[in-house]
Parts: sequence; structure tokens; C-alpha cells
Amino acid sequence: MASQITNLYEIESTSGFQELLSADLQRISLLNFWAPWAEPCKQMNEVVKELAKKYPKLLVLNIEAETHSEIAESFDVEAVPLFVVLQGHTLLERISGADAPKLTQAIATYTTGPVVPKPQSTTTQSPAPASDVPETEKTETPEELEQRMRALMNQSKVVLFMKGSPDAPRCGFSRKITALLKENSVDFTHFDILTDEAVRQGLKKLNDWPTFPQLIVKGELVGGLDIVQEMVDNGELKEAIA
Repeated sequence: MASQITNLYEIESTSGFQELLSADLQRISLLNFWAPWAEPCKQMNEVVKELAKKYPKLLVLNIEAETHSEIAESFDVEAVPLFVVLQGHTLLERISGADAPKLTQAIATYTTGPVVPKPQSTTTQSPAPASDVPETEKTETPEELEQRMRALMNQSKVVLFMKGSPDAPRCGFSRKITALLKENSVDFTHFDILTDEAVRQGLKKLNDWPTFPQLIVKGELVGGLDIVQEMVDNGELKEAIA
């Protein structure tokens, strides 16, 4: 369905998304993955609307990530907001988070100059500054990482490893488990795993649990949203944190 801006569409189905994206394989497209509960998305949706107005040749597709999970999964969307810039079906750039200057610059670059696709493994991080310190001295050993993760897991009685923060969660599961803990008056600290890739990957192995959020009680993994919900329902969570 098109909005009043003729190149801006609110995606209502996977088939509609595929049809729009495939209509012109030379056209630059901006995919805006968002969620109505994520405050940063509200601001970025306005930025996206202005970009659509400024660049009428740009195809802009707003995709509610949880409603259209099949599309979101195909683009490896793990947190919102996330922006994907394409030419046809070719990935040009991924921009994670509410980074309006970076998004604006990317669209200006790809819509006004020659398109040079980036490799799919591109990072959104800036290159590390040059340093005289040898690389081996800066690399965290597996033992040091485990020690750091265990310290994080024991920083308080209840620790939630999540995407985003309690005030600005960046995935639906993190939002729901945060609300659940608050509703049950559980005091907890949190760690945003999107800010530390080593901890994010390391916790999956350490706790033998492949997804996030992860709730830790007294230094031990309790589980994710489903398990925590079940423990709340049967009263086990109160016993565990007593």
C-alpha cells in the first residue's frame, strides 16, 4: 500500500514486498525494519519519510519486523531499527540503530553517485585506530572472556542479557521479558549484548543457550522469555530470587 508519498510503501504482505522490490532491479531501495513499541523507530520513521521526499527515485519500504517475520528473518533482522540499502536484490549497506546521519549519508551516496556494492559481511563499526600495541596484546583470550562474562553474570542477584535496554528494548522478546520482570517487581540489572559481540557469542556457548534474552539468577542461567513466563505463572521465579 502506498502512502501519500508515491515512492514510500507500508508493506502489508510478503508477495507485495517481493513484487515492489523486483519491479526495477536497477533502482535503489531502502528497507526500514521497525516496530511500533520501539521509541527510536518513531524518530527514524520520520527521517525515512523525509528521505523519501528528498529522493523521489528511491524506493522506500517500511516493514514492521514482527508482523512480517518471514521478511525480517530473510534479512537477519535481530533488532530494530535496522536499515537495508539495496540495488535490486544486491546488498549495498546495512545500518543498525537510530543513526540518522549515517543513513542520510548512505542514501545520498547511493542515489547520486556510481553504486559500488559492499560485501555482505560488512560491519557498521569504524575502523580501529592505528596503534603501536601488537595485536596479540589487545586480543582477549577465551579464559579472560569467560572470566569477564562470569563477572557480568554475577554483578547482581538478577541480570538480564538483552537486546537494547529496559527503557529502549530492540527486540520484541527483550521488551516482553523486561515488562514481565517489572510487573512482578523484580529488581534486575541488564547488559546490552548488541554492544559487545564477544559477550554475545560467548554467552551462547557458556550457557549452552543460543538465543537472547537470557535471564541469570545468582550467577546461573534461568532461561529465556518462555521459561521465565512459566516460572512467573507457577511461582518458581519468586522462589528462585528469594
